[in-house]
Amino acid sequence: MDQKNKINLWYFVLALFGVVLLHDLWVGAQRIEPIPYSRFEQLVDNGLVDQVVIGSDRITGSFTVPQNGKTEFVTTRVEPGLAERLHDSGVTFTGAVENTWLGTILSWVVPAAVFVGLWVLVIRKFAEKQGFGGMMSIGKSRAKVYVETDTKTRFEDVAGVDEAKAELQEIVEFLKDPVSYGALGARMPKGVLLVGPPGTGKTMLARAVAGEAGVPFFSISGSEFVEMFVGVGAARVRDLFEQARAKAPAIIFVDELDALGRARGSMPGVGGHDEREQTLNQLLTELDGFDPSSGLVLLAATNRPEILDPALLRAGRFDRQVLVDRPDRPGREAILKVHMRKIRVGADVEIGQLAGLTTGFSGADLANLVNEAALLATRRRAGRVAMEDFTNAIERIVAGLEKRNRLLNPREREIVAYHEMGHALTAMALPGVDEVHKVSIIPRGIGALGYTIQRPTEDRFLMTREELENKIAVLLGGRAAELLVFDHLSTGAADDLARATDIARAMATRYGMVDDLGFVSYEAPQREFLGQRPGATEARYGPETAERIDAAVRDIIARVHDRVLMLLGANRRLLERSADELLESETLTDQELARYRDELRREPEPMRETA
Repeated sequence: MDQKNKINLWYFVLALFGVVLLHDLWVGAQRIEPIPYSRFEQLVDNGLVDQVVIGSDRITGSFTVPQNGKTEFVTTRVEPGLAERLHDSGVTFTGAVENTWLGTILSWVVPAAVFVGLWVLVIRKFAEKQGFGGMMSIGKSRAKVYVETDTKTRFEDVAGVDEAKAELQEIVEFLKDPVSYGALGARMPKGVLLVGPPGTGKTMLARAVAGEAGVPFFSISGSEFVEMFVGVGAARVRDLFEQARAKAPAIIFVDELDALGRARGSMPGVGGHDEREQTLNQLLTELDGFDPSSGLVLLAATNRPEILDPALLRAGRFDRQVLVDRPDRPGREAILKVHMRKIRVGADVEIGQLAGLTTGFSGADLANLVNEAALLATRRRAGRVAMEDFTNAIERIVAGLEKRNRLLNPREREIVAYHEMGHALTAMALPGVDEVHKVSIIPRGIGALGYTIQRPTEDRFLMTREELENKIAVLLGGRAAELLVFDHLSTGAADDLARATDIARAMATRYGMVDDLGFVSYEAPQREFLGQRPGATEARYGPETAERIDAAVRDIIARVHDRVLMLLGANRRLLERSADELLESETLTDQELARYRDELRREPEPMRETA
């Protein structure tokens, strides 16, 4: 009998008891008449009472002649000397011993039981919210188990990570047929670590492996092992592996492994052997203990591989590391095709153009893009999602939500228009710079009063010194346009200056692009380790070198700024005309900007090399 039918049966039993109770009450009301005690005395004196039953509080009995259609009566006892009067009147009477022990027990037990039940309910709810459940199941694994019918994700649902899928295909083949796959003596890796930035599809890849192999899939997060009680994490690790062995072949997937496998000793202030380290030691023991031929594979995912314990990454534990990186342009096209199956796409949508506009987007970002575009199309009551919806969705994700109610005074709108056209014209005049897709003076996000969106024509993995300097020039184009036209400086270029300074400092300290400093790397790549402030770097040079680095950064910024001033000065009329058009229409697309490209005067002279 399933749970639903069992509940229905209990409803039937309760209804039956309710009907019987109502029937007894109705029969009693038709036969018994409640009377006052004075009336009872009159009936006794008149000889109308046949027999009575005397209780400690009530008197019940029957009439010799029915009264008002009732044959029995009930009244509350008042007189203690009633027995003598009944005897004198010749009435048959008897006493009844009322057993009150049940009522006494219930009066004590029922309130206590209700109180305890409420207390247990509250404690259980609190325990579930805190994450450690009931006391009897505190050491049990909290992994979610998905069987073959639950795991519907397949490799065809995961796009843009072909290399990672090829690596994991071996796992699938081994789980399907572990005997024949190991015929040559090869053994399957015990653990596979999926490494990559957030949102690139590591969890979906793990579920696709389970879906393709058709085996049970144990999914758990690394943070669910560590609790406030000592020893709970290690107990849960043991229980997880025991459950997986019982259902082998199976896959154990630990998401966010860095929450569990952080390098031991990385937090000396906590102590040398805290709960997290004990849990990690148990995981290492389990990895050494299980037989790979049993068909048990451990998958894990992290975006912080640099903080994992070296013992976890050695050969024999996590034998293989699979990089799941952000997709390239063909990968983005494949991901967009997968997500566009779920929506109604218009005929004007070009997936190749969308892939070019979304450089740097992860798989999760692309899924969010498709959803945002569908919501925008629904909002305007359209039958299909058009290319305009995708473009607006990209702007919303990159630049933020439009703030049309943020009204600027005419002077500020004019400054913002010249600032943004300074960016756009500089980008259109310099070689090797991303194409300008749209320019707008509609405020977006938290602090952006306008924005210029550039679209890369292809994915880039290397940049030359000249291309980096051109990138700085585009960032300084807004400040240069304000200085050229209004002969003043405003706070609108604060973010541009910060980004341009970061590029110039990287050229001097990391890329060895300043001749005076030599081909030396003075700063390591910035990484945000735990316990270290984001962006902090370890200085590997002395104070004299620091002064030379600061001078080189200032020189790069100053020379590029002078170069942009000369470029915009040579195109002053074009700058004013395009800014006036931007003030009138508030937004200029790439088609509208194309007519200015032919009129642009290029750089009057090439930039000098950095001394």
